[in-house]
Amino acid sequence: MMIKADLPFQHIAIEGVPKSQKTKLAQVLASLVGGRVVLDRPDNPYLKEFYDEKEGASFLTQLVFLINRYHQQLKLSQRDLFEERVICDYLFEKDKIYAYQTLSDDELVVYDRIYGILTERLPRPDLVIYLQISHPTLLKRIARDGNSVEKSISEKYLGDLVEAFDYFFFNYQAAPLLVVKADELDLTKEEEIADIAAKAGQVKKGPLYYVPESYAHRDSRKK
Repeated sequence: MMIKADLPFQHIAIEGVPKSQKTKLAQVLASLVGGRVVLDRPDNPYLKEFYDEKEGASFLTQLVFLINRYHQQLKLSQRDLFEERVICDYLFEKDKIYAYQTLSDDELVVYDRIYGILTERLPRPDLVIYLQISHPTLLKRIARDGNSVEKSISEKYLGDLVEAFDYFFFNYQAAPLLVVKADELDLTKEEEIADIAAKAGQVKKGPLYYVPESYAHRDSRKK
């Protein structure tokens, strides 16, 4: 039975590129420290058209994701301050990361105006955890566990996405940040989850970087 722990944060957001295990971490962390899990909504009527590269589908797809995420996050801002802890498997700003990977310059002008209006009303998390994985790890996980849509995404796009996430979090200052080197992270091990919770509890203002034991063991095996 997993030992309970505590964290001095009531609103935690977990981020990372696809296959970084952010949803899994949100769930197991909630079991460890307590809290309600809030998941990103994958449903989007324009997603198939986006992957089929239909003209205009990128903009419509991004707007639907933006509005869905806005409404979900707005509900969090209206909750009672003494309500249970909330752990999200996404950060609202991730929408903009994807938008800048897919939209044209003209579309971004419109998107940025809408985004700026919406984001003013949303709460900021008390803590952000970024699960950082490399491009090779992402490709390996998609090849092993990805669905047909994920396997059709170009390696270049996935590489650009990894770089965009790394750049964003390298410059992120909106909330306390824990960066976890997650290529070898094993969330079936209670000690790894407990270590992440312990490190999260040490985060103050600036970012804190954490390399799990599993990653260190991988490096030692290479020698």
